[in-house]
Amino acid sequence: MLSMDETSQASSGMPRDNGTTVDMLIVGGGINGAGIARDAVGRGASVLLVEQDDFASHTSSASTKLIHGGLRYLEYYEFRLVREALIERERLLRIAPHIIWPMRFILPHTPQARPAWMLRVGLFLYDHLAGTLPKSKSIDFTTNPVGAPLNGTCVKGFSYSDGWVQDSRLVVLNAMDAAARGADIRTRTRMLGARRVDGLWEVEIENTRDGTRETVRARILVNAGGPWVSEILRERACIQTDKQVRLVKGSHIVVPRIFEGDQAYILQNPDKRIVFAIPYEQKFTLIGTTDVPWTQAPGKVEISGEEISYLCESVSRYFKTPVTPADVVWSYAGVRPLYDDASKNASAVTRDYVLDIDAANGQAPLLSIFGGKITTYRRLAEHAIEKLRPFLPVLSASGWTADRVLPGGDLGEGGFEGALARFARAAPFLDANQHWRLVRNYGSRATDIVGDAKSAADMGESFGGGLTAREIDYLMTHERAETGDDILWRRSRMGLHVTDEDAARLDAYVQKKLLAR
Repeated sequence: MLSMDETSQASSGMPRDNGTTVDMLIVGGGINGAGIARDAVGRGASVLLVEQDDFASHTSSASTKLIHGGLRYLEYYEFRLVREALIERERLLRIAPHIIWPMRFILPHTPQARPAWMLRVGLFLYDHLAGTLPKSKSIDFTTNPVGAPLNGTCVKGFSYSDGWVQDSRLVVLNAMDAAARGADIRTRTRMLGARRVDGLWEVEIENTRDGTRETVRARILVNAGGPWVSEILRERACIQTDKQVRLVKGSHIVVPRIFEGDQAYILQNPDKRIVFAIPYEQKFTLIGTTDVPWTQAPGKVEISGEEISYLCESVSRYFKTPVTPADVVWSYAGVRPLYDDASKNASAVTRDYVLDIDAANGQAPLLSIFGGKITTYRRLAEHAIEKLRPFLPVLSASGWTADRVLPGGDLGEGGFEGALARFARAAPFLDANQHWRLVRNYGSRATDIVGDAKSAADMGESFGGGLTAREIDYLMTHERAETGDDILWRRSRMGLHVTDEDAARLDAYVQKKLLAR
């Protein structure tokens, strides 16, 4: 990937005009921005992407981490969205098999929530809209082992299949691939303003590390700002539109593991909402999510005490092991920028996306993205390119991302298990947990982290939980990690496995490496 400082300037003040014109400037380094950048550069466009923070710093790392059709969306007649999402689920399982894998979901039946016939119809449609994963089944919890963790209030239910994703890594891998194909990808860089000049967009950007500003020109501007999409449109590009995003906060809690097995549970609440309980990081259970209207600034978002209580009560209603707020070891929250379809209920707001182009009277186009979900990001990117091709003939008509694996996804014979066995033989000095985690995070590129190491000592300083200096160096060099949080929460997923002292040592190590550059 390109060095993060290649385009930085030595001083701040008046923006420097570097005379560069790119085909496409994308604002936002979440899943939609990264996906569009990858697709566009692969079709022949010159691309610059700017992200004000780190990749996936906000919404794209705050999901329930599912690649799924959205079973509950059938209740709102979102048949096209569900079918598209299920088709994408199959594609993503093929192009990113290291960070996306199938998961079986257990759905206890409570007559007070939804009638059994409705669930059977929904699951029948879900099975047949698309997909090759195992079909749904009815379950008797008195004889099936998946009923063991439940408290007996439900004796029957259903099981069905969907997928799990390491959400922030999906963003990083799309950005990595875009950069490898020639895109200019800049984190810690924000767009200050944009205006149309002589048929182009003239955009002022700022490096938030040192305040350096510069002006670049673009034939097309793509607003993939997520929760900031309306602000970018109105305040930075000075364009008015009747389309709006509706901000909805979704929060999650993580507790010590409350059940054994690889299955997840989808729980129906009396208020008709659903909550997932999902195996997480081997030792924990992830519980979420909530749907709370959000009217404040979208930057810093935290779970509320009411949400924690709601999620604890939702799980305790079903499981033998009750969950209390005191059990929560970590929580996270994010703002979902849903397209505002005027639904009164936040849970009923469409998860579909709207692509809006402003290009009146032959002016330079601006594409704004309203809504969307992580499962359909790749198809959203294709739709965006299709809308932009009339304005940018250099873009090839041929879509290509449906069958090109993301970095590390070329696992070879035997898929993940085969790659894991080969890696374990190549690095016998690492323990089984390190083997599994490195292949799950980096796929075939796990060998790039180990490099020429012949012993555990060769992996360098240990920062707890199996996180070593070699892995950190790889993340800083190849994946744009610049802080301890980048590494612990959005790259390695080791935040729950290291102590505060380890995290402090990691921060010091990262800063020392940055200063040495």
